[in-house]
Amino acid sequence: MKGRIITDIGQVSVDTDVIAKYAGMAAVECFGVVGMAMISVKDGLVKLLKRESMTKGVGVTVNEDNQITIDFHIITVYGINIATIADNLMNNVKYKVEAFTGMKVEKINIYVEGVRVID
Repeated sequence: MKGRIITDIGQVSVDTDVIAKYAGMAAVECFGVVGMAMISVKDGLVKLLKRESMTKGVGVTVNEDNQITIDFHIITVYGINIATIADNLMNNVKYKVEAFTGMKVEKINIYVEGVRVID
């Protein structure tokens, strides 16, 4: 379902892919996040996604009440508290997506798929 923004002069429909790309870009800017991840069904390996395919690691759904749920599959930096990374990511993305779309973010789910050592 697409997101809806209703104004005095009409309605704007926002595709979930647009929201996913924006949310993914906001998430990668967060401290402790290396990038989005995708699990290969064929061999079960976790791959770090490039910026062009970032939306594969982000799932967005919009419910009947026009509220957004976002699922992130991320890879984190080794040595940083995962709860701190998750809290930072949730607050940052929630603020940016709500400001960008004018819609309410109901829930953000984070799945840590891997850890990377950064030199």
